[in-house]
Amino acid sequence: MTQIKIFDTTLRDGEQSPGVNLNQLEKLEIAKHLERLGVDVMEAGFPASSQGDFEAVKKIAETIKSSTVAALARANKQDIDRAWDAIQYAQKPRIHVFIATSPIHMQDKLKKTPTEVIDIAVNMVRYAKTKCNDIEWSAEDASRSDLQFLATIIEKVIDAGATVINLPDTVGYTTPKEYGEMFRYIKENVPNINQVDLSTHCHDDLGMALANSIAAVQNGATQVEGTINGIGERAGNAALEELAVAFKIREDFYPYSTNLVLKEIKRTSDLISKFTGMVVPGNKAIVGRNAFAHESGIHQDGVLKNTQTYEIITPALVGVQSNNLVLGKHSGRHAFKDKIDQLGFTLTEEKLADAFKAFKQLTDRKKEVTDDDLFVILMDIQTDVSNRKQYQLLSFQVQYDSRNLPTATVTLKTPAGDEIETAQTGNGSVEALYNTIEALISEPIQLTDFNLSSIGKGTDALAEVHVNMNVDNIPVSGRGTAQDVLEAAAHAFLNAVNRVFFTHSSSQKSE
Repeated sequence: MTQIKIFDTTLRDGEQSPGVNLNQLEKLEIAKHLERLGVDVMEAGFPASSQGDFEAVKKIAETIKSSTVAALARANKQDIDRAWDAIQYAQKPRIHVFIATSPIHMQDKLKKTPTEVIDIAVNMVRYAKTKCNDIEWSAEDASRSDLQFLATIIEKVIDAGATVINLPDTVGYTTPKEYGEMFRYIKENVPNINQVDLSTHCHDDLGMALANSIAAVQNGATQVEGTINGIGERAGNAALEELAVAFKIREDFYPYSTNLVLKEIKRTSDLISKFTGMVVPGNKAIVGRNAFAHESGIHQDGVLKNTQTYEIITPALVGVQSNNLVLGKHSGRHAFKDKIDQLGFTLTEEKLADAFKAFKQLTDRKKEVTDDDLFVILMDIQTDVSNRKQYQLLSFQVQYDSRNLPTATVTLKTPAGDEIETAQTGNGSVEALYNTIEALISEPIQLTDFNLSSIGKGTDALAEVHVNMNVDNIPVSGRGTAQDVLEAAAHAFLNAVNRVFFTHSSSQKSE
């Protein structure tokens, strides 16, 4: 079996998904889960893009031990310096330098000739090599590049010190046949290609990212780049969990394997889905809620007689638990700690105490506490920034008058510790609530998206609300959970507002 390296770019390309805005603590928690999942390389971010991204990449580099930590940089010294400053303390650092190589990008975006692009690529790879031994070079829009030019520039950047060559299908344009042939051409026409790992990075604009990635592997690629749940710009990236499970289930056909710990897939997928607010479709392969559901009577009969009649993947293989009911009000601290370990979280003693307190409070309202409920508690505790929050919800109520018009009354605690209160109306309960909170906050706010879902089943299930908004012209997302839908909505709104303040305070400290 040929070992294929997994390069996860959930924290970089994945976070570029429209509406996704992760704070530093959330990125760090995702990085820890990716390390537990077994990714060979994680692209922690693009340090030159913002101070917040720089700080997050730096923290991840200081924390992660077993996976290579990569930072993206454009082909210029400023970006490369910034990338190195962020990842220099990583156990296994990598600088990822990219420049476009297709005619349309060179002519219309870069305004450079092919010769100038080659010179820039070679010089910047050589410069990056003075800072870091592991240098990945990407030919942006490789799938629409001239193959002869591509072979020429690749040979030169390898001579300059590149250790990984990445040939992305940046706009999701190519087909498996074309993409595979490109990799075969490079393997056959670049004399020093065996000195490096050859990598694939595919987008899913035409729904062929996974097929293209596999075609590249079949034609010489030794590294696959993608994201968990296939998130990313536009239609997203190749879904890494699908690739790994396909190689496992069809090992009779694919002579390839990865280092991914398959039983960690579902847990990692859930974490990323909840932090990003990008709900996994029910029919999504491997991790969708219907992936192991059978409604057809014929299918149910077959599965009951022999699961292999209709299940080619066992739920346990990817970490789906058949019995999700775990703890109750009489469960003790030791059992709770064991369950936290099983769910893949590592908490300080202080956070463990906070999580156990939140768990006990939940058991007073819910008879049965599921893994999903605990997951929400742990995510909130692990990424809590309450000591930095600017606004806190003290109380709220929504009433209807004789015209059936809702009026919300909200009391908040301000940064200075003062209590402020006001009331506003709206066309519905949520609108009235949000109009009221907005009236209490001085920054201009524009809500752009609102999503409501439930955690678990039953009448006592937790409500989870995700919002996207612009706060003082800064795009930000927020998340809130509670048994009451309106309370969850209020927490999500304030969570988004407080993220802006947390980002501002972190930037000021860094500067």
